[in-house]
Amino acid sequence: MRVSDIMVEAYEALASNKVRSGLTILGIVIGISSVVVLLALGEGAKRSVQESIQSIGSNMLVVNPGAPRTFGGPSMSRGSAQTLTREDAETIRDQVAGVTAVAPSVRANGQLITRGADTNVQIIGTTMDYASVRSLKMQSGSFLTGQHEHGWPKVVVLGPTTAEDLFGAGNDPVGQKVRISGTEFTVIGVTMSKGGSGFTNEDDIAYAPISTVMQFLSGGDFLSNIYVEAESERAMDRVQANIEAVLLQAHGKTADTADFYVQNQADVAEAASAVTGTLTALLAAIAAISLIVGGIGIMNMMLTTVAERTREIGLRKALGARRKEITQQFLVESVALTVIGGVLGLLFGWGAARIADNYVGVEASFDISIILLALTVSAGIGIVFGYYPSRRAARFNPITALRHE
Repeated sequence: MRVSDIMVEAYEALASNKVRSGLTILGIVIGISSVVVLLALGEGAKRSVQESIQSIGSNMLVVNPGAPRTFGGPSMSRGSAQTLTREDAETIRDQVAGVTAVAPSVRANGQLITRGADTNVQIIGTTMDYASVRSLKMQSGSFLTGQHEHGWPKVVVLGPTTAEDLFGAGNDPVGQKVRISGTEFTVIGVTMSKGGSGFTNEDDIAYAPISTVMQFLSGGDFLSNIYVEAESERAMDRVQANIEAVLLQAHGKTADTADFYVQNQADVAEAASAVTGTLTALLAAIAAISLIVGGIGIMNMMLTTVAERTREIGLRKALGARRKEITQQFLVESVALTVIGGVLGLLFGWGAARIADNYVGVEASFDISIILLALTVSAGIGIVFGYYPSRRAARFNPITALRHE
C-alpha cells in the first residue's frame, strides 16, 4: 500500500468522527502549549538574567567581607562582618596585575529631601572607578571624579528613578540641592537607566564620595564591598587568585581562616543560568504530565476505533493486507492526531507566552529548538501511545474479525 493511500485513508477515518478526533487533539494541544509556554518563558528568564549580569560588568570581581559559608552549593557571606578597608582596595590596585579599575564601596540607607518631595533610597559611597567597573552611563551631568576623593565633598549622583521622584519627570536636577540625613548635597549627575540587578535596583539609588558617606551616613571605617575590573574575561581567574593571595597576606590569614571571599562575575552568571535552566526543566516536566494524559486519550481513542473497525480490518486481511500495512494504517492515524495537536499547541503556546510577557515581566524567547522539540514530542506520543492499538489491530484473526458485529 502506498504512503499516499495510507494518508488519505487516515484523513477519512479521522474526519468521519470529528468530535472524537477534536477532543483527543485537545489533550495534546493543552500539553504541548503548557510545555512551550514554560520553556519559552524559562529561556527568556535565563537570557534576562545573563543580560542583567553582563550589564553590571562582565569582567567584574567583587570582594566581600566575612568568611564564606557553603550550604551544599554557592557561598554565602556573614553579611555583618567588617573586615575590608580602603587600604585593602589600595593593596589590590598596587599589587595585583591585570586590574584596570578598583572601586571600594560602602552602603547606607538615607532619606533624600527636596523642597517638594522626599524618598528613601540606598546610598553608595564610592570612587570614580565605580562607573567603569559597573558599566554606568550618564544621562546628564557627570559621575564622581578624582577631585571628590579628597576631603568630604557634599555632592551626589542620582539614579533616574530617584531623580524623577525628587524633581519630577523631564526635569534635569543637576545643580539642585538635596538634604540627606540633615546634610545638604549638590546634585552633579543622573545615571542612565539600568534596571534591577540582583538585589539592587540601580535606577533607584544615589552615589556619593566614599569619604563623605563614611563621615556623615555610615559612621564606620569598613567597606561593604570592593569592586574590581579585570583587563579581560580570560584574566578573571588569574586576577581572582592574585587578589586572594595579596589580601590573605595583608590580613595575616590562611585560606582556611580567610575573613573575605571573592566573587567572580562569570561564575555568578554561570550559576544563575544553571539555576534558571533547572527550574525551567522542572516546570516543563510537571507540565509534561498533561502530555501523558493526552497520550492516554490517544490510546483510548485508537482502541475504540480499532474495536469499531474490526470487520473492516478482517476484510482487509482476507483480501491480502499484511500485518505491517494494518499497523502502519493505525499508527499514521495516531501520529496525525498528535502532530496536528502539536502544531496547534505550538501556536497557542506562542500566543499565551506573548500574553504572559505583560504579567511576569520576562520576554519569552522562542528558537528553533523549542519548535523541533514540540513537533518531535508530538510525533513520539503518537507512536508510543498508538503502537499498542495498532499491533492489536494487526493481530486480529480475519475470520473472527469478519464475524464481529
